[in-house]
Amino acid sequence: MTIQTTDRGPRHYFDTTAPEVRYPGVTNIVGMLPKQFLQRWNANMAADYAVENSDILPRMVERDPKAARQAIAGAAYRYTKKRSGIGSEAHDLFERLIRGENIGRFQSQDMVPYVAHFREFLDAVNPELVRAEDVAWSDTHRYAGSFDAILRIWLDEKNAITADRSGTPYLAMVDWKTSKSTYPDVALQMSAYAYADEIISPDGTREPMPEFDLACVLHITDSEWEFLPVDIDRDTVFAQFLHLRQTWEWDTKLSKKVLGSPIAQKSGAIQTGTQRRSK
Repeated sequence: MTIQTTDRGPRHYFDTTAPEVRYPGVTNIVGMLPKQFLQRWNANMAADYAVENSDILPRMVERDPKAARQAIAGAAYRYTKKRSGIGSEAHDLFERLIRGENIGRFQSQDMVPYVAHFREFLDAVNPELVRAEDVAWSDTHRYAGSFDAILRIWLDEKNAITADRSGTPYLAMVDWKTSKSTYPDVALQMSAYAYADEIISPDGTREPMPEFDLACVLHITDSEWEFLPVDIDRDTVFAQFLHLRQTWEWDTKLSKKVLGSPIAQKSGAIQTGTQRRSK
């Protein structure tokens, strides 16, 4: 038995021995949050592109108006695609580093500061790797998702890191982020992983999800890094994630069934007796 994902459209996870049972991915469920700010951000990205390319846009419009329009409208998409590529490459390197692999000079030049900052994190925190890049699976609430890492870290009585591991050990669900900022919805994502029923390894081995002492996000950019605690309270944060799970159900399934066929509707134009007799 292995777990696979669908990559066309919203991601779903399924067991190859029972492919008819497909659970939505955690990040897609969290994506149900309203994001009104994105409309303004998309508009600003398009406006910035138009201003920055004002010298060549007239020629683009004259030569191919459709292509010029697509270039302006696609500014936000190109930015997010580039950031996604950076994030994927960084996550791959972080996993290699946390597993103790010597990555040498294989990373691209863009990755040099990310790798340096991750190494600083390893030196400053000295975590013990418990699991990495496995699947959190919930039959109870019907979702799944791939988490970044489960780490054991050591804290003193003031909740400060003890890199020499002299403090108290804590089991932490950890997420790596390479976005411009750390956003609150990471708490929803991490609570879903932490309160899933099981962990599924690449070979299909299942074991119960452990109880966590805390959750943390490691935010790394090309200029800085920080390791932050994240509130994943079951009664508040995870409960909000479950509300979004119901919103997913509405958006992808129930909303497509609630409108029935017309039981009355406009017919053809009425023809009066006077109109019939005049023919």
